[in-house]
This record gives sequence, structure tokens and C-alpha cells, in this order.
Amino acid sequence: MKNYFSLFSLIFLLNFCDSKAQNVKETTFQNPVYKSDFADPTVIKAADGYFYAYGTNTEVSGKTIHIQIIKSKNLIDWIFVGDALPTKPKWADKDFWAPHVLYDSKLKMYFLYYSGESDSKEGKCLGVAVSKSPSGPFVDKGEPLLCGSGFINIDPMAFDDPKTGKKFLYWGSGFEALKVQELSDDRLSFKTGTSAKNLIYPIRNNDSSNYQNLVEGSWVTYHDGFYYLYYSGDNCCGDKAHYAVMIARSKSAEGPFETLAEAEKKENSVILSKNKKWIAPGHNSVVTDDKGQEWIVYHAIDSNNPKSGRIVLIDKITYKNGWPVLNSGSPSIIKILKPIVK
Repeated sequence: MKNYFSLFSLIFLLNFCDSKAQNVKETTFQNPVYKSDFADPTVIKAADGYFYAYGTNTEVSGKTIHIQIIKSKNLIDWIFVGDALPTKPKWADKDFWAPHVLYDSKLKMYFLYYSGESDSKEGKCLGVAVSKSPSGPFVDKGEPLLCGSGFINIDPMAFDDPKTGKKFLYWGSGFEALKVQELSDDRLSFKTGTSAKNLIYPIRNNDSSNYQNLVEGSWVTYHDGFYYLYYSGDNCCGDKAHYAVMIARSKSAEGPFETLAEAEKKENSVILSKNKKWIAPGHNSVVTDDKGQEWIVYHAIDSNNPKSGRIVLIDKITYKNGWPVLNSGSPSIIKILKPIVK
């Protein structure tokens, strides 16, 4: 009888442990969430219930993809969809970088903002294309929004101010300031009579703690009365990649923005930087799960496999003293709880 109960207890314990392990497997995940090259990820949730992510140009199975699309039901398991911009615009030839997509419920249209290389040697330009579907194809309006020398005009991010209803476009890089300007009602041009405003300026020095020699990758959220401007710097790529996510905030979508360094008297405004596993994390977007929890989606380089390119990671955002906080300030390495998605 004693042996029988011992055997029963052992079976029960094994089943319990297996059930517990299965539960952990189902409720946790470990970065990365997408292992292929997918730089500058921007994520939206579409009406069909899927999350869609859009990324900078790359090659997939030997084919050039101008603007990548992947989709997911849970922000963890992603599948490749295709090219959002299969037909290049007449004004651009290459370097289709850092897309951002926004859905306008009144116009019933998805708007794709991106940057491309002008074929008239004007440098990088900002473009806009439209589609009725989040998976495209998106069709460019036929001419760029704005051109300039070098790579000043890249990394667009469209944002609708929840307080005023104004439509804004943020952008910038090329060792100049991050900028914002109001868009027209049809979102296809800048509003007549408006001009670009400078928001965050580079800080030029060679200190290793300074990531603000160059600033780019704007992303704006609104939380508890503050507009938070996430931005990245200063070198995204290559053997000397030195990249991190920084933060500033304002009571207005048009600024002025106070950086974390200015507010807290810190040496920099970094909230996400490298660790032993993940190098050069940055150029983020922010998405909300079904529980209202914010998640930062960004790219980073695997120190053990840098040839895989800039791949996609996500981490949970919390707030402390009115500022976003991410883990211990670097990408998560261990398993963490998944986003809550119904």
C-alpha cells in the first residue's frame, strides 16, 4: 500500500510540474520576437485584429523589399507578409527607411510615411503613400513631402494630438534637430501657413556616455498629461555602433520638450542601452496591449550573431516619477511575461 501511494504521489507531482512548466511557457517569452533583419520597427494594431509591423528595406530570399511588413496576433509570434511599397515612387530610387503607418478612420485610409533617396541628387526625402489595407500595396502620392541635403529628412512619425485634434509629423536626423510640423487635413502635405519647429538638438562631444551626437527616430506618446518624445542616437550601425533610446517630455505636442537629463540633472537622457547580449538598441515604436500596458518595440544587434542584422525586441514600459522606465535600462535577456492580447 505504501508503494502504491508513493507511486501515486510521484505521478501527481510530475503532472503538476509539467502543468506548471506548460503554463510558464504559455505566459512568458524571451527576446528576440523576430530574428530576421527588420530595422526601425513601427507597430500598429489594425481593424482585423492583427498587429502589423513595418520596417526599413532589406533583402528576403534574395529579393529586395522596399518596406517590410510582418504581422502578429500577440506581438510575439510574427510572420512575413510582404512589401508595403512594391512599386517605387517616381521620385526615389533607394534607401527606403524608417516607415510609419497611421490609420485615419474618417478617411478610411492607411497612410505610410517613409524616407527615400531622391533621384535628383537632393538627398533624402520624406514621402507619403496610401492604402485601404494595412498590408498594402501602398501607392505614393507622386512627389515627396520634403527634401534636403544629406539625411536630415528621415525617420517620419505621424501623431494625432488627443487634446487638440491637430495632425503632426515628427522627423529628423543628419546632425540637426528633431522637428515637428502640422499636417493638412488630408495628411498628404504640410498645413498651409505652418513651419517646422525644432525640438531636440544634438549635443556634440566624444564622451562615451553621450548618445546625442546625432538624434533621430522620433516617436511620440501621450500619457497622464505629458507628451513623451522617444528618440535614438547616435550611431545605429556598423562595427562602431553606439546607439540607445532617450526620452523627453512636454505639456504640448509641439514642445518645448524637457529631456530626462535636464529634468533629473543626469549625464544623459538614456532609458534603454546595450548589455552583453544586445548591442545598439534603438529606433523604437510604442504599442499598447489589450490591458492598456505599453510595450516598446525596437531593433538591436545580437552580440553573438551580428550578421543577422538589426532584429526585433519588445519590452514592457512602466513609469516612475513621471518618466518611462525599461527593466534595468537595457533589453531583457531572461523570459518575461507576454503582452495581454485577447
